[in-house]
Amino acid sequence: MHAHTIAEFILKGFKKHYQLFQNITAQAPVAFAEQDWPQMHKISHLRISHYDDRVNETIIQLKKAHLAFSDQLDETLWLASKQHYQQFLQFHPQAELAETFYNSVFCRLFHRRYFNNNFIFVETSLADAPALPIEAEYRSFFPVIDGLKPTIKKIISQFDFRADFENLERDIRLLVKAFYKQAPDTHHSAWQMRFDILQTPFYRNKAAYIVGRVVSSSGIQPFIIPVLHHKQHGLYLDALLTNSSQMRVIFGFARAYFMVETHAPSALVRFLNQLMPNKTLAELYNAIGFHKQGKTEFYREFLTHLERSDDNFIIAPGTPGMVMMVFTLPSFGYVFKIIKDKFGESKPFGRDTVLKRYQLVKSHDRVGRMADTIEYSNVVFPLARFDDNLLSQLKSTIGESMVINNDLVIIKHLYIERRMTPLNLFLESATEDEAVTAITEYGQALKEMIAVNIFPGDMLLKNFGVSNHKRIIFYDYDEVQYLSDMNFRALPKAKSYDDYLTNEQSYSVAPQDVFPEQLCTFVMPNPRYKAIFTQAHPELLDVNFWQQAQKNIKNGVVSHIYPYPSTQRFIKHW
Repeated sequence: MHAHTIAEFILKGFKKHYQLFQNITAQAPVAFAEQDWPQMHKISHLRISHYDDRVNETIIQLKKAHLAFSDQLDETLWLASKQHYQQFLQFHPQAELAETFYNSVFCRLFHRRYFNNNFIFVETSLADAPALPIEAEYRSFFPVIDGLKPTIKKIISQFDFRADFENLERDIRLLVKAFYKQAPDTHHSAWQMRFDILQTPFYRNKAAYIVGRVVSSSGIQPFIIPVLHHKQHGLYLDALLTNSSQMRVIFGFARAYFMVETHAPSALVRFLNQLMPNKTLAELYNAIGFHKQGKTEFYREFLTHLERSDDNFIIAPGTPGMVMMVFTLPSFGYVFKIIKDKFGESKPFGRDTVLKRYQLVKSHDRVGRMADTIEYSNVVFPLARFDDNLLSQLKSTIGESMVINNDLVIIKHLYIERRMTPLNLFLESATEDEAVTAITEYGQALKEMIAVNIFPGDMLLKNFGVSNHKRIIFYDYDEVQYLSDMNFRALPKAKSYDDYLTNEQSYSVAPQDVFPEQLCTFVMPNPRYKAIFTQAHPELLDVNFWQQAQKNIKNGVVSHIYPYPSTQRFIKHW
């Protein structure tokens, strides 16, 4: 049994994982060209489950070769194995992902007491390694040679979309016009600029996105160009996005992961980080589909933050839920959610159902309205950062999921989400204009989730948050189900005048029954909010609207939720 052989086995497993992952990703352009939107969703779903399958496969191979035994650890052997593996990664184009893969294999084999930097890559070994040049991921174009519009045409034509544009000349004219309007401070003469364009499009849902930047003497102007595929008209450029806030929303935590082919993920992420410097490495790796690397980067960011802060964990602001115990660190913009040992009486399901529903959202199109979750096992926290009150509450609600070991609190399983202001708390101090915007956004969030076959279940305002961009995001998934599985009903009419007077009509209600007419009654008892909602979204109180949404889904209608304002679209008549 040799450490070198173990390292080779794990690296071989990673190589297979990455090649297969890229092969899956390479199917996205084909689905886009063929307008096979169900296949696009299937590809996205497959990429999420792929990683764990390859890790488990590698462990099986190690055990078959008698190179690993889960009930014992040869410390000398595995210390040497990590050293050999580290040497293999010195000039590896996916070194950071390979470190994470090694961690996953090791952590599934051995006890958490060995989860330290001696045996796994808690800290990256690549901090001092030469960075891969970001030029590996983009190509530069120079308008001084051919002129502005011919250069833009050359840029668009370099991408093999495997379909024809309806009118590319028209689209380029609209693009240039939008650029002049949106970036008036950028030098516009052909000899005063350069275009840096990422070599492969970013695919998601029913769109492809061209991502790049304009470099000029006045600075750097990032941009995104969405490309859509109309059933009759073919391809067309739909918009130009140069606003940094809009770009961050498109790459946001409430959207499905992009599908983009890359040989050097670290170079791609560094390029994106230059365009969106407020985004963390974890957020960017997540955005391009490397969510396991996102977990690794997030945990490193969390450990660094703990070292540089001294505040204590507290119960997260908001109305306590009946399924999750939620705490947060005030100086760190995330919440930690743990499934309670026992649920409230109104929750007729168990832990396994909650796990499945959170996984459903993870692998679904989140349309910018459902927060991404990061799932961890055996997370270690410093005991000194928990006060007696919080510890007492944790012991009484999630005691079965928590272990206190000397000066550490170990949570066996948890979810981490971006911290937002609960909508009900936001409204308590909102101005009239802010309330109108928030309630209108809340209704729009429901419509967009409904359009992609998501029924949120518990639609109370406390289960929605207000993001930094003032978007309304759903974050409580314990009652999420597919819209197509629900039974939407109209409220039965009173059978008699006496029933009408007493308001005691009786009718049977099955578990999947939903009465849209009662939405405001339960969600918005405040008459001010009810009036805003009813005026903005009266159809959400109509059972026919929900039933029609189910019919659309049954008939294979795939909705496209635009992640940018409709006012920025070039062509609106289709």
